[in-house]
Amino acid sequence: MTQADDRILETLADSDLILSPRILSANTDYSRHYLSTRLGKLRDAGLVDRVDEGLYRITDRGTAYLEGNLSADVLENENI
Repeated sequence: MTQADDRILETLADSDLILSPRILSANTDYSRHYLSTRLGKLRDAGLVDRVDEGLYRITDRGTAYLEGNLSADVLENENI
């Protein structure tokens, strides 16, 4: 997990919206390309869902991670 991953999850959770990498980029210090790459990793880990092409929302697993109920160590062992 990276600092960007935390920002992505926090932004999705705080907004409670379905967002694109472009919108996330406009609200963070990361490029759209980098966020697209990280969103793919977060999707593979089950922390975000791709609702449609280029649109993402946080999952219950992502919320559990933010709340401290899913450790980064567990995700590291899953190669995130």
